[in-house]
Amino acid sequence: MGYFPFFMDIKGKMGLIVGGGRIAAHKVEKLMPFGPVLTVVAPEILGELLDNKQLVCLKREFMDTDVEGKMFVIAASDNREVNQYVAKLCQQKDILVNVADDKKACGFLFPALVKEGNLTVGISTEGASPQTAALLRSQIAAAMPGRMEDILDYLMELRQYAGENIADSDARSGFLKEAALLCMEKNRGLSKDERDVLYSHFVEDIEKSGSVVLIGAGCGAFDLITVRGLSTLRKAQALVYDDLLDQRLLAHVPESCEKIYVGKRSGKHSMTQEAINSLLVEKAKQGKLVVRLKGGDPFVFGRGGEEIQALKKEGIETGQIPGITSALGVLAAAGIPVTHRGISGSFHVITGHRADTKDGMPENFAALASLQGTLVFLMGTGHLKDIAGRLIACGKDPDTPAAVVRGNFDGSVSAVRGCLSEIAEKVEASGIKPPAVIVVGKTAELDL
Repeated sequence: MGYFPFFMDIKGKMGLIVGGGRIAAHKVEKLMPFGPVLTVVAPEILGELLDNKQLVCLKREFMDTDVEGKMFVIAASDNREVNQYVAKLCQQKDILVNVADDKKACGFLFPALVKEGNLTVGISTEGASPQTAALLRSQIAAAMPGRMEDILDYLMELRQYAGENIADSDARSGFLKEAALLCMEKNRGLSKDERDVLYSHFVEDIEKSGSVVLIGAGCGAFDLITVRGLSTLRKAQALVYDDLLDQRLLAHVPESCEKIYVGKRSGKHSMTQEAINSLLVEKAKQGKLVVRLKGGDPFVFGRGGEEIQALKKEGIETGQIPGITSALGVLAAAGIPVTHRGISGSFHVITGHRADTKDGMPENFAALASLQGTLVFLMGTGHLKDIAGRLIACGKDPDTPAAVVRGNFDGSVSAVRGCLSEIAEKVEASGIKPPAVIVVGKTAELDL
């Protein structure tokens, strides 16, 4: 549908409500905090509306001339024919109109509203379920700090301070965003000392040359990123990101942040690793704080080491913030521990796809098959049949428990379990697609 949630200034603007009953009163209640000049016209008008000194009440039948000069009109009478007539008249005159209980006749819809001082949240389901909108409104209202109005008043003053003291637009944006997060966390405005510490941090960032921070986004749902990773992400001036991360993380970067997608999966490379390295160097040399956001952990088959080497070769300051690797997180979500007392005292993470072997397979399956701990293969779903077959050929018991687990961005997982000899056939029948994690060992039969 074409309903866009504009926030329009209606203070002092002329509005008309056709109808004087309970529905009209409900519309008035929603509109009054925003300061419009409202006229109510109807043969019968509730006493609470007549007593409201901020309203112009006309106790009579609707007349065509009532819509003249109005910015918006609300048809909320008990007479459906009157409402339809008002809607058509407004449409002819290009006046925004809302018709109670008739979405098709509406030029605009009333959202479920949360208003606290300067904060206004509007929620609409485009008429599909007003009850859902009302429920979400209640949840948002409950999640707000108790001093929201005071916080917004403080942040309005801080905006002026930032405009006068931080010339760089990116740094100013980052400063204001971090200040807002701190205020929400503390449920109050910042003290002068807190403000000055935050200010110094962003001014120092301007004076320093650019830097690059590699952040592991974790695996699966966006809330698995570390607190430190999320805090750094919110300051990014350039973001270079991959496929295997929850896109909701992108909402945490400043609006002014340059976002560059460099995702690559097996057989579908949008940018070579060498080109990514060069891009990171280029953006850092522009004096920016560059965040390289990678799924899982950057140093667990994420080529994070290669990127750090390329950056240090150019004398660029680097940092690393680890993430939860899928070798641990995805399996844990499926109830599979990589170690368990009495069952497995070690685990081994192996890449299931290598660029430096003729067949792209891991090396030395004889050594892998002899290990007593848990074997975890990443990026190996396409080679699952060969991996299982070679482990068995090198002496691994065909009845060894095995599983293949795919993590989803909603925190759920899809898992297929079986024994080593049958796991490839089961996975093919299940339809699970890469990326997924392969686990071989006794812990694979656990479901904690």
